[in-house]
Amino acid sequence: MKLSIQIIQPEKQPKTCLVVGIAEGGELTPAAKEIDKASHGLLTKLIKQGVFEGKMNQLLPLYHLEGTPYEHVLLVGYGKKEKLSATGFRKLVVNATKALLKAPQAVCFLTELPVGDKSLAWKVKQMTEAASDALYRFDLFKSEKEPAPALKEFIIALPDAQEEKACRQALQQGQAVAAGMTLVKNLGNTPSNICTPSFLADQAQQLAKDYSSVTVEVLEEKDMQKLKMGALLGVSQGSAEDAKLICLEYKGTTKQQAPIALVGKGVTFDTGGNSLKPADAMVGMKYDMCGAATVLGTIKALAELKLPINVVGVIPAVENMPGGTAYKPEDILTSMSGQTIEVISTDAEGRLILADALTYCERYKPEVVIDIATLTGAVVIALGFHATAVLSNHEPLSNDLLQAGEESNDRGWPMPLWEEYQEQIKSPFADMANVGGRPAGTITAACFLSRFAKKYHWAHLDVAGTAAMMSGTNDRMATGRPVPMLMQYLINRTT
Repeated sequence: MKLSIQIIQPEKQPKTCLVVGIAEGGELTPAAKEIDKASHGLLTKLIKQGVFEGKMNQLLPLYHLEGTPYEHVLLVGYGKKEKLSATGFRKLVVNATKALLKAPQAVCFLTELPVGDKSLAWKVKQMTEAASDALYRFDLFKSEKEPAPALKEFIIALPDAQEEKACRQALQQGQAVAAGMTLVKNLGNTPSNICTPSFLADQAQQLAKDYSSVTVEVLEEKDMQKLKMGALLGVSQGSAEDAKLICLEYKGTTKQQAPIALVGKGVTFDTGGNSLKPADAMVGMKYDMCGAATVLGTIKALAELKLPINVVGVIPAVENMPGGTAYKPEDILTSMSGQTIEVISTDAEGRLILADALTYCERYKPEVVIDIATLTGAVVIALGFHATAVLSNHEPLSNDLLQAGEESNDRGWPMPLWEEYQEQIKSPFADMANVGGRPAGTITAACFLSRFAKKYHWAHLDVAGTAAMMSGTNDRMATGRPVPMLMQYLINRTT
């Protein structure tokens, strides 16, 4: 779909679908007023008759408005004018775009809606990402494909010519973020019999072929053995699939600057290992590599946008399987850092592979390191499916990520990383245990990771609740989060 911005008036586009907003109570936006005037008060009549009330997400398509040149108008209710939130606005655009799938072209005037103190450029970026969300399909493995959307062109109308430059930049950013999110969704939704550690490595190498700013090195198990990555290899040893350590470098500037390092958990399927999950709990475990997918999607977005920054991506990719060769509870693993770990649960495998990846990051001398992981079910209990947990050993980094989450509408929430929680992961036989019991499970998982991130500023994003929508077996889909948060953080670093 072609997506663009234009300074345009409703009367100049009679043959396309015009998307206009109306508030609850009947207040018309400027574009809606133009259409109402041209149609001799038709919109006002519909409101007075109660046909259209302007309630949040109410949609009403109108065709061939009598006495006007307009062939198709979509009325969009946005609720009480002063209460339209950032999240509400994005959902509104998604729903409106879905209603347009049979229209070949649309001009969207929802930029006129008031969203708190958000700028016009912010609305353009959100609309760009939301339109991509609305059109996303994943039917690769269906014999009967869903009909392709008829919508071929989506024009975002600009009400203010003075902001055109900022809005064009916002459009480019939104398109880059949308491209990165689409890659994350596609990888997350691909089943684990195809999306293996080797498949992820192939996807990384494809990025290097597509973009000259990206280079990739893939470490094999023999390489990891030389590096003494006992934690990562311990998780992998029960699987027929070889582990991979995928290392990407995005060079967006020739300036000598320390890179930002992104580390993504890449468990392509998690059975729980010998601490086997119940059958119902295994559904959705193909999404346990969404941290890895996020790193790949963010690198793609960076390359699309050509952002002037240096970024490193490190992805430990494994399968966690049970069996005669698999690691077991009470095994003791020696990590690359030399620290020893007593395995209490083989279903707490993500932190083990991340431990060695975090140590490996030291060789890049990074400015900061951010890991992204579907790490704990506990974060879903704490925050639900709305916010990403943010834990860090450096408050300014945490604040920057939280601010980026607010700006991008991909929000996070801070959780403590106090010394007292470290007590829960003590072991009588090793330097630490890999779990600390049920209390504060998200925090103690981050405490474990913090022991491998002492040489740099580090933040941990637990995305177990936000990386995929999980509502039973029939409603599962990767979301592409937290690419918007990370991209906004990186954009902010360059401005």
